[in-house]
Amino acid sequence: MDKILLFIPAYNCEKQIVRVLGQLDPTIMRYITEVIVVNNRSTDHTEEAVLRFMERQRDFPVKLLRNHENYGLGGSHKVAFSYALENGFDYVITLHGDDQGSIEDFLPILKSGYYRKHGCILGARFMPGSRLIGYSLFRTLGNVVYDFLFAAVVGRRIYDLGSGLNMYRVSDLQSRYYEKFPDNLMFNYCMILALDYYGLDAKFYPVSWREDDQVSNVKMASQAVTVLKMLWAYFKDRETILKDYRETTHEEYGADIVE
Repeated sequence: MDKILLFIPAYNCEKQIVRVLGQLDPTIMRYITEVIVVNNRSTDHTEEAVLRFMERQRDFPVKLLRNHENYGLGGSHKVAFSYALENGFDYVITLHGDDQGSIEDFLPILKSGYYRKHGCILGARFMPGSRLIGYSLFRTLGNVVYDFLFAAVVGRRIYDLGSGLNMYRVSDLQSRYYEKFPDNLMFNYCMILALDYYGLDAKFYPVSWREDDQVSNVKMASQAVTVLKMLWAYFKDRETILKDYRETTHEEYGADIVE
C-alpha cells in the first residue's frame, strides 16, 4: 500500500481548521498514512484549535508543525515536501486549512488508484464537472482568462493555476526544483510552469470549492500584474524558471514538531 502524506497548510484559520480535520473520516483515512498541519506562525488561535482536536482524537495519525518563520504558503509547501522526502512517503496531498476545498473530491482517484498513473493530480475549480459555491463571477472569469493565457504559453490545456487540493508523487520532488520558487501565493504558478519546463506528467481533476467565512490573503491587482510579468518572461525565455524568485533567501525551511 502506498505511503501517503496529507499536508494541511494553516495560517490564521482557527475557525476553519477543525472543520478541515473533521473531513478526515474513516473512509478517507483508509488511504492516508499520516497528516501534518503546518502552522505558518499564525497570529490567532489556529494552533490551539489543532491541539484541542488532537487531544480529543488521541489515536488520529496527525502531527502539528510550526514553521521557524512565517515562510508564506509556498514556504510551507517546501517544509511539507521536505518532510515527505525525508520520511519515505510515496505521495503527498495538499489540502488548504481554510476549508474551501474537500478531500472527498479525491476519494475516487484514491479508491481506483488513478493517481498512480500520473506524477501529480491538480484539483481544478474551472473544469467541467467542478462546483463553485459562493465564488464571484468576476473572480471566476479572471481565473479562466489566466488559465487560457498559461495554456497558450505551455501548449496544453490548463484548468486551474493553483487550487488548494493537489497530489504529488514524492519521487518527482527529489531534485527539489521548487526550492527557488516564490514563498508566497505565487508558488503554485511557478509549479504550473515547471510542469512544462521539466516535462512532468500532470492531470487536472474537477473539484468543489466554496467561499463563506474564509479570509482571503490574495492581493488581486498586484498579483495579477506580477503573474503576467512572470508568464511573459517565461514565454521569452523558459530558462527564467530556474532563477531565484524569492524575496528572502532561506538556507533551509525548518519547522518544529509541536506535538
